Amino acid sequence: MSHTVPPQLLGELAAIAGDDGLLTESAERWTYGYDNSRRQGQPDAVVLPTDARQVRAIVALCNELRVPLVPRGRGTGTTGATVPTSGGVVMSLERMDRIIHLNTADRYLVVEPGITNQAVQDAAAAAGFFWPPDPTSAAYCTVGGNLAYNSAGPHAVKYGTPRENTLGLRAVTGAGEVLRTGVFTTKGVVGYDLTRLLIGSEGTLAIITEATLRLTPLPRTRRALRAAYRDVASATLAITRIMSQPDVPAALEFMDGAAVGLANGHRDLQLPAHTGALLLLEVDGNAGGVERAVEAIGRAATVDGLLDLKAEGADGGAADIWAARKALSPALRTLAPKKINEDVVVPVSRLPELIDGLSALSAQHGIRIVNFGHAGNGNIHVNLLVDHQDPAQTAAAPRCLSAVFDLVLGLGGTLSGEHGVGLEKRDFVDRELDPVALGLMRAIKRQFDPNGILNPGKMFPPQAHP
Repeated sequence: MSHTVPPQLLGELAAIAGDDGLLTESAERWTYGYDNSRRQGQPDAVVLPTDARQVRAIVALCNELRVPLVPRGRGTGTTGATVPTSGGVVMSLERMDRIIHLNTADRYLVVEPGITNQAVQDAAAAAGFFWPPDPTSAAYCTVGGNLAYNSAGPHAVKYGTPRENTLGLRAVTGAGEVLRTGVFTTKGVVGYDLTRLLIGSEGTLAIITEATLRLTPLPRTRRALRAAYRDVASATLAITRIMSQPDVPAALEFMDGAAVGLANGHRDLQLPAHTGALLLLEVDGNAGGVERAVEAIGRAATVDGLLDLKAEGADGGAADIWAARKALSPALRTLAPKKINEDVVVPVSRLPELIDGLSALSAQHGIRIVNFGHAGNGNIHVNLLVDHQDPAQTAAAPRCLSAVFDLVLGLGGTLSGEHGVGLEKRDFVDRELDPVALGLMRAIKRQFDPNGILNPGKMFPPQAHP
């Protein structure tokens, strides 16, 4: 174990969470020591609270004993943010999965953090609503994890991220103090916006025990468009044209030629020969408005290099391509033993430069790069496929990744749109954030978590000590 825990810790944890809420066997602890980044750490104990009272007691205990505490949901994150690199205690919130209150008149849903995104969508849909954040892993990932990373998904282009769709939170700080943030109304400007601060903080400031989610009425009609292009340049031109006109699509997904080949291998998409890039769009709203929007978006998507444009019901023929899009990320793992998955964002107008730059970096470093993602936001999933049995690729991969980040920042972009920082991007953060900003963020961390027990070693690069 990487951290020696005080001898009284396990007994007191069992007293708080019960014997069935504490895991100490090596195999059980190992299960909670990794996430989808494939990084691994071994906690000294795993605790599974069932309510906010237990969360507070566990945090207070770990704070008193100076024991690292790493909160987690289902471990679908890709940046190592829930990997316990310092040992200590992992707190899994999976048993806190209740719907507390649904208010249809004021359009909000109060839930615990361990509920899955899909369970929220099902409950909201039964009342005629939905919660816009919809990551690819929605069937398994938890709302607490969505909030920790500010994870959105394809519909963020129209409806925003969890920060725009969460009214308030209850949480426990690293000092064991309970706080309520936000409001139950759609407007409110009293005090600092602590709700948006905690969302995206990756469990480094406080542990969320309850969330008030802002619901949106389900659209009456949905239509899908599929646009196939000769090459990436024509597709990215179409993206900028689509996002420059008033009819904003509910989703706008992009696949480069390599991603198209993978998707087509998953399901026969019946695409034109020599398709070099693909856009998948969704339009929603009232019937008349949707038809007008489909026409307007279709005109914007019609550029030199368009091979085929089809419009169909979003739940009809588009189902196959949406399924293929969701299968892309796991499918990439079959092409190379190591997939470095980055979710960078650039201004939409700079997408052509980003894709061209990535192609050049791929050729320069001898690393295959496959690109797809939420093009309407400029959020592209850049996948470096590395064969670590090849010494040349192993040596080139870090240099290529560093160059990718420099390219993104040079285009006015950001290093992460929804995957977060965790461990994977921690050492690159100071390229994007200036020293004053980093200093303020570290001071905020100390205010919320004075003894530094919450998810230590994540988000910020290590500080040099004299």
